[in-house]
Amino acid sequence: MVASDLDRTLIYSSAALALGMPDAQAPRLLSVEVHESKPLSYMTEDAAALLERLGSEAVFVPTTTRTRKQYQRIQLPGTAPKYAICANGGHILVDGAADRDWHESVLRRLADECAPLAEIRAYFTATTDLSWVRKHRVAEDLFAYLVVERERMPEDWLKRFGEWAADRGWTVSLQGRKVYAVPKPLTKSAAMREVARRCGADLVLAAGDSLLDADLLLAADRAWRPGHGELADTAWTAAHLDVLAERGVAAGEEILRRFRAAVADHRSSAAIPAQLLNGSPAALPDPA
Repeated sequence: MVASDLDRTLIYSSAALALGMPDAQAPRLLSVEVHESKPLSYMTEDAAALLERLGSEAVFVPTTTRTRKQYQRIQLPGTAPKYAICANGGHILVDGAADRDWHESVLRRLADECAPLAEIRAYFTATTDLSWVRKHRVAEDLFAYLVVERERMPEDWLKRFGEWAADRGWTVSLQGRKVYAVPKPLTKSAAMREVARRCGADLVLAAGDSLLDADLLLAADRAWRPGHGELADTAWTAAHLDVLAERGVAAGEEILRRFRAAVADHRSSAAIPAQLLNGSPAALPDPA
């Protein structure tokens, strides 16, 4: 099973492409997301072809902090994934529909272990102002984030907020222009483990670039991160993690190559039919 973050891992906005080569040498790009009638996210055409092949070789599970609505704007190449993880693990989609039992189990755990979302929002209202905060947002009634002007954000605000939130069962991270406040039990890794259980996966591969991906990468058997992002900025690593030199959209392409190579190695060493790795109920060949 392959559980991968999307934004700035497999797909990239125009601002995140990092096309450092001469224009004539730039890769051909495929738009995979449109928002308000404008293209928003891209992959290279080679990455799109790699992803389409990967989808026939393994159970590919998009694993994102995006809300369900934001995720559903994305049109990935190949067959639509059977499973997707949205809202940082708050929702598991099965054939595009949210799994109610999973979501209710998440809500129960958040109610038991964390301060309510309303308390976090009240802190935002009391301690921020329009001189450096552009937007307040709530995602799926599960977590909150701010869109900020980083250069104008008070120097000690993030540290004070992080300490205050930690005492209430929440984590805080600054990623690009967004400050996220996420309940500690709301993790991509928990949802990934549940999907892996349902698939009967005996190998889990993962990739991600942000601090909210760290638990996902730690929970996988093998993992990759690109040469950009919050994890790269903090030199975050793990024993089973490969750090790529590539940055921007080129990193997304290389991650997909690494996924396919790891799946091929596993299939070869385990001698498991491709149909079983892909979750299809194909019969084993007759020994005779």
